[in-house]
Amino acid sequence: MSPRLIHYSDVEKAYDTPERIGRFAGTVAAADGSDTLVVGTGDNTGPGVLSLVTDGEQSLDLFTALTPAFETLGNHDFDHGLDAAQEIIARSPQTWLTANVEQDGERFARRLTQPWASRTVDGVQVGFVGVTSPDTASANPQATTLTFTDPVEAVSEAATALRTDGADVVVVLSHLGRTDAKLARACDVDIILGGHVHERRIDRVAGTLLTRPGANGRAVVDVDLAGPEPTAQFRETADGPVDDRLAAAIEDRLSAAGLDEVVGHVDDPIDRRQATTYGGECRLGNLVADAYRWATGADVALQNSGGLRNDTVPLDGALTVADMISVVPFEEPLTVAELTGAELRTLCRQGNGQQVAFGDPDWWHAHLSGVELVWNDDTQTIERLQVDGRPVSDTETYTLATSNYLYYTELEFPVLTESHRVSVADVQYEALADYARETDIAPAVDGRLTRR
Repeated sequence: MSPRLIHYSDVEKAYDTPERIGRFAGTVAAADGSDTLVVGTGDNTGPGVLSLVTDGEQSLDLFTALTPAFETLGNHDFDHGLDAAQEIIARSPQTWLTANVEQDGERFARRLTQPWASRTVDGVQVGFVGVTSPDTASANPQATTLTFTDPVEAVSEAATALRTDGADVVVVLSHLGRTDAKLARACDVDIILGGHVHERRIDRVAGTLLTRPGANGRAVVDVDLAGPEPTAQFRETADGPVDDRLAAAIEDRLSAAGLDEVVGHVDDPIDRRQATTYGGECRLGNLVADAYRWATGADVALQNSGGLRNDTVPLDGALTVADMISVVPFEEPLTVAELTGAELRTLCRQGNGQQVAFGDPDWWHAHLSGVELVWNDDTQTIERLQVDGRPVSDTETYTLATSNYLYYTELEFPVLTESHRVSVADVQYEALADYARETDIAPAVDGRLTRR
């Protein structure tokens, strides 16, 4: 035997499929042992349908089944408020590590968390430190009262302390996304177990092993600490053994939620993979944006790509309220804003991936309704912008339906501020469910966005 780590992250909407979360837990259990530590790197309480209706409490079923050693906080672990986050921390079996999240000048939930800690496994002393993306304060309205300090400084301090205490290996539990590479170059650590970004990763940067297992419980990373340097491999969960007790508990929660009302039907499956939702105009984005405009009567509607929850399983067949929630699983109201044509033009430019502080530069972040937009990727300019078939006038006023969330984050569409909001409507998924009840669900890619 050799010391090992099992790394999971961004479980998010896996809870909404009992068999999937059961196989995920069964895969971890099959890999676990006396020589193994199970650790998580954030966004393992949500978002998803069950997370929305239980305030993340459904994650306790998983944590009880896995009995992880350590966990760090992700941006979505604050979705239901700071009190709910602390309640989950208090009731879960693992030790939560957070070295760069503060509240009122103290470590967040300081009586319940630690900044770093060590554990000996198979004779190897392994030190762990947890850090969360500083963008969380802007990305999550529930986290605006928190302070997120520099993760590089936090990890450097922790690594020094852990090695002084005798750690043979220093591991970062990171919910920083692509900042992991910067962390590897700047800090004396051996392994960075990452999350936040949903693309899988196993590679080395500056001699440090970096891993990410992807999202929604599809895989975990198995890290072997034996040998001159650690190695890692993915363990797929699709064919793993099912934890029947966990699957049954999640099934019971879904049944109790009462979200199985059928609101519509899809004959042509709607792709919801990340490559599609961030790739430009797509059927799912058009469906949601059209629903917002239908619900409010606005001239234009906007759905940010980051607000559409991805999955490899398409929307297909009978659509339930739970399916609608799974697309936009947030308690954010739909709102109407007033913008000048010049501001609308700026908003469309800000949908380009090169204008956004996260993700890939070739991503597209704006799903639109009521607009015809021609965008030149080479020159980064708008070649044509029309609303209702007429060119946008910089001085004319237009109404825009969008999520209340976008007024608060600085990461996407910063042209939008609270001063633009003129009315508030239903929660996003309620508008989407009503739209499904009243219309035929047959979205198409109709050329409203052209990228050249």
